[in-house]
Amino acid sequence: MTLQAKETLVGVFILAGLAALVWLTLFVGNWAAITGGAGYRVTAKFENIGGLTVKSPVTLAGVTIGRVSSIASDREDYSAIVTLSIDQDYNNLPVDSTAAILTAGLLGAQYIGVVPGAEIDYLKEGDSIDITQSALVLEQLIGELLFSRAGAQ
Repeated sequence: MTLQAKETLVGVFILAGLAALVWLTLFVGNWAAITGGAGYRVTAKFENIGGLTVKSPVTLAGVTIGRVSSIASDREDYSAIVTLSIDQDYNNLPVDSTAAILTAGLLGAQYIGVVPGAEIDYLKEGDSIDITQSALVLEQLIGELLFSRAGAQ
């Protein structure tokens, strides 16, 4: 094998490695360009979203079925409006489904857990999930516990 053939082979190997690294980065980052991004959007209102962020997972029975696509504030009632992008494969969620902000572990990242309802009609593009449960803020619970103990003495 000549020196030029060896250099070409090494160059191809390095390019393949870089391409694999770029693909892995995009896949792990859940970019729509790699994962498809096809689905439908629904909204949910929460009193407190805690540390929920855009791109946080939306799960059903522990299976990721979508991502949080945007978070905004309602100017009328000052609640948080969270837009969920649900994968098209899960287009059979009943309209009376509930959404709760949950925490992965004791101090882990927050995500949205969806519990399906029993209605015959399904959620579709632009619908909203009306029954929600806000994030449990650990600092608030500790503060309430301390103040209740202080008031009891």
